[in-house]
Amino acid sequence: MLCRVYLEVDMEHYDFSSVKKSCRAFRRESRCSGHVYSGLSLAAVILGCWAGWNPTWAQEFLPTFHDVTEEAGIQFKHSYGDYRLSNIVEGTGAGVGCFDYDGDGFLDLYFLNGAWTEGVSDTRGRELRGKLFNALYRNQGDGTFVEVTFLAGVGDPGFGFGCSAADFNADGFLDLYVLNYGENRFYRNNGDGTFTEITEETGLGNPLWSLSAVWFDADGDGDLDVYVANYLQYDAGKFRWYYAAAGYPGPLSYHGQPDALYQNNGDGTFTDVTEEAGVFQPEGRAMSVTAVDLDGDGLLDIYVPNDAMENYFFRNLGGGKFREEALEWGLAFGEGGQNVSSMGPSIGDIDRDGRLDLFIPDMSYSCLLVNRGHIFEDLTAQSNLALICGQYISWGSVLFDMDNNMYLDLFVTTGDAHFEFPDEDVLVWNDGTGRFVDVANQCGEYFHHKRVGRGAAYVDYDNDGDLDLVVVNLNDVARLLRNDGGNRNNWLKVVPKTNGGRSDALGALVIVESGGIQQVQYMIPVVGYLSQSDNRLHFGLGKQAKADKVLIRWPDGRQAELINIPANQLIEVVLDEDGGVQVLARALP
Repeated sequence: MLCRVYLEVDMEHYDFSSVKKSCRAFRRESRCSGHVYSGLSLAAVILGCWAGWNPTWAQEFLPTFHDVTEEAGIQFKHSYGDYRLSNIVEGTGAGVGCFDYDGDGFLDLYFLNGAWTEGVSDTRGRELRGKLFNALYRNQGDGTFVEVTFLAGVGDPGFGFGCSAADFNADGFLDLYVLNYGENRFYRNNGDGTFTEITEETGLGNPLWSLSAVWFDADGDGDLDVYVANYLQYDAGKFRWYYAAAGYPGPLSYHGQPDALYQNNGDGTFTDVTEEAGVFQPEGRAMSVTAVDLDGDGLLDIYVPNDAMENYFFRNLGGGKFREEALEWGLAFGEGGQNVSSMGPSIGDIDRDGRLDLFIPDMSYSCLLVNRGHIFEDLTAQSNLALICGQYISWGSVLFDMDNNMYLDLFVTTGDAHFEFPDEDVLVWNDGTGRFVDVANQCGEYFHHKRVGRGAAYVDYDNDGDLDLVVVNLNDVARLLRNDGGNRNNWLKVVPKTNGGRSDALGALVIVESGGIQQVQYMIPVVGYLSQSDNRLHFGLGKQAKADKVLIRWPDGRQAELINIPANQLIEVVLDEDGGVQVLARALP
């Protein structure tokens, strides 16, 4: 018997090309002989197709993301250090860091790479030993990049996963922390386009398996500390090949590892204060970490998504002390109380209520956690994201306003966890009512192709006022996606500064009000999976010609309020050492 589902739709406004994408999990008409689909399954199919609906008035304003990787001169290809995917170390993938290392106003790209590693890699890949390195691409300001890895001195040959850039010594130059399987690497920026490796003298080696790190002032003393997210204790290849349908063993086959919080001593060295600060957990399996004020008390908290176990939420109590409260805040488990294989969260005010929400990719439906002020509510199903993301294993995520209409949209990388099976990446548009619409098919040829995605970041690499995307694919070429059309609406970039304007004020809060709409962002660029995005806070303004009010709150609690700031520019707001405020309006180079 042949079963068909009939829908009454508006033929003029329905986009049937979206059905293919939204319903690809239901890849053919349901032949019910021998297999009966439940009413719930059919309802999911119907709703999944409807999730791809796009009103024409919205489509005409959607940007197109063009793959400009080759013309931009980016030739980086990720490798997991072997010829065949055989274990969890190789399958974890890598990310990208977007930061302006040379201070020319154009953001550069640092890609992480794997390496042939004794006890991890198969012997057949031994010929790759010593041939794989991370890669730094300098933005030349004309839409192209040039590789400067060894000229800059940051060609770490370790098995890399993530990175985090920050001005740890307040000299005005962004330093680079590289997270590895094995010892991490820390590079001090010399200010002349080169770096010096200073891992040993700083005490930031961390010999565990690190995936991510976030810089912020954890103890309120005015300098930057760093929290390092460590994953698990791989057993040196005992299960390098695991002959079962599910592939190699997953994270619960191995012991977890404790994360680490390093306190900046102010003299170029760091001290491990993990236990004293209250963030020690003996067996976490951290996939990433970010620091942001989730409870609205003005102090930066720590959120750690873990793999196949409860997540951590370390609420900042002040004075460098934290307390784990994930269960109380609804952040520990999935909606059904189950452990979730959390990847890299994106943070943003999705519903524009002034509170920061979370999107967490995982191996099933992903999670949209909406901040209600005292607890987080799981609205994954109600927002349509369960129907869209439930078709994939999701990894990197980016919450960003792709069309500058003052609502945050979402990009998600996808791909199998155990095999190199590719899938299409996800791009959804926030319709302003709490629901997301699948618009990938309308936004460029890139989304018609399958890849094994991992890390992702947003960056306005061409300084044209809309946000572009960088994607790292497992054992494949990284991709640069240029946003064309997102700047049809107006925008404003805000960069809070400290140390007399030398350093970015990491952890600063910026609230922009325009046309009666309020947007909230924190300057914490380390979000998503293994990646660091553009540090310049980008606010879409729609058709508004100005921001009516811009409020900046620095990490030490001092504030400044600006009135009637014209659109389509970048402003640096400098907090002087004596407490004065300067506003530097800069045309993007």
